[in-house]
Amino acid sequence: MTRWLLMVYRVPREPSASRVYVWRKLKQIGAVALQDAAWVLPATPRTQEQFQWLAAEIIELGGEATIFASEVLFASDTDRLAEEFNEPVRKAYQEILAALKRKDRDLAALSRKFQQTQARDYFQLELGAEVRRKLLDARADGGNET
Repeated sequence: MTRWLLMVYRVPREPSASRVYVWRKLKQIGAVALQDAAWVLPATPRTQEQFQWLAAEIIELGGEATIFASEVLFASDTDRLAEEFNEPVRKAYQEILAALKRKDRDLAALSRKFQQTQARDYFQLELGAEVRRKLLDARADGGNET
């Protein structure tokens, strides 16, 4: 059974930049919104640390944050939630694969995008391993089109 971390938070309405900052951080770490101020991540030591750091930042902004560890009771809900994490990751991997086929590709930029995407790939999609192989092959070819 997959364990989840749930963060519920409140940030003062003003300045609105604080709310945008928190939202961007949540998106950056790949969290999924259950409600406006309730976000979830798969429970791992790394995601727990990410939520703890963000909770500390929310408190510094004058807000409140609480982190819960939980389980989803129905497997279908777990599958649906996992797919909400996988969909944007799959899309990013597909964009990298498409970019690798172009003649004007930037392998350094694609490698950075891969690393950022891989950091949000909480369910280790097979597509990620394929992208990694193709990036390594492209580097081995000296950046020439594959």
